[in-house]
Amino acid sequence: MTYLNSPLSKPRLRFCLRATINALLAFGLVHVLAVPLHGLWAVPTAVVVIQMSFGGSLKATAEYIVGTIVGAVYASAVAALLPHPTVLGLAVVLAVAIAPLTYAAAISPSFRVAPVTAVLVLMISAQAGETPIELAFDRLLEVGIGAAVAITVSLLVFPARAHVLEVDEAAHVLDRMARVLPAVMAGFRTKADSSENLRRQNEIREAVHAFEEVAAEAKPERLFSLAAQPDPAVLARTLLRLRHDLIMIGRAASAPLPDHLAARLGPILEEFAATARDYLLASANALACRHTVSSGALVDTALAAYISEVASIEADGLMADLSAEERERTFALGFALQQLPRHFSDLARCLQEWSRNSRSTEPGPSIQPSGSNDVALTTAALIEEL
Repeated sequence: MTYLNSPLSKPRLRFCLRATINALLAFGLVHVLAVPLHGLWAVPTAVVVIQMSFGGSLKATAEYIVGTIVGAVYASAVAALLPHPTVLGLAVVLAVAIAPLTYAAAISPSFRVAPVTAVLVLMISAQAGETPIELAFDRLLEVGIGAAVAITVSLLVFPARAHVLEVDEAAHVLDRMARVLPAVMAGFRTKADSSENLRRQNEIREAVHAFEEVAAEAKPERLFSLAAQPDPAVLARTLLRLRHDLIMIGRAASAPLPDHLAARLGPILEEFAATARDYLLASANALACRHTVSSGALVDTALAAYISEVASIEADGLMADLSAEERERTFALGFALQQLPRHFSDLARCLQEWSRNSRSTEPGPSIQPSGSNDVALTTAALIEEL
């Protein structure tokens, strides 16, 4: 699998070249067209709005243009209504222009560039001897040129689609989860480092957030795509649920199990962690290759072994001496383990959907964990007895 970890990775290198070509084309175009101020705003616009993917460039361009139009029009209106021949008058006009625009920018990211545009229109017009309306028109013209260049370059030069990048990001999340899970579950046998556990959980949270950002960038691309694309929101929900499972397991593993429980459940939990890890790694690889993976029966078998041992421990009366805190952690562990097969099934359906929309591969066998519902019901019944 190829992830976007290294600055010299292929997608990042292509973006570097694409952004450079984009800036040079915008610079050359404004000189050929003899645009006023030699492209003062066209080239920066082209550099700002171009993103890693075509969808990201579309989204950034739409927000930039909306903010520019609002800022330019509003600043021109304020300047026309409020005379400002003195420095104090210009300060008042700036305050009247900036205050509502910054409030709008705090509400919606589409208006983030509006205050900047208003300031540029008002201040440069005062220094250049042009009216704010003339400067506003120049600003809109050059922003339009820069945005058009950025979109064209994103589409034609080393094009990168957000729906391809989101697959890499999702696979990266699953890979990260696979490597964190055994380390988290080791806390049931040895004292866990709470700061290290928090760091691992934060890394997963950031990875899930990165996937959600790329998925948001992919939405505009669907307007230009003839083929149906799977809804990334479904996969995002599944990844979020798996992250919550890891959080619950991490909280349950905040302290080792009592010695008599750790001796019997420790090896079984290690086996479960290894099996679930392999399952997540296989799923990450399958997602990146647009395949599905084989049955998750091994995860069910590992969970059934845990359930059987818990039942045996309960029958031996070894649960009676547990403290309230130990019972709470045992409950949380059982609940989290019962959720994993369900969410693995959701993940399997996502893999099936993504593989179905791939032209280059045929769908492989789907993951249908055998007896997952029966296992979950049995676990729930045992938990209620604790």
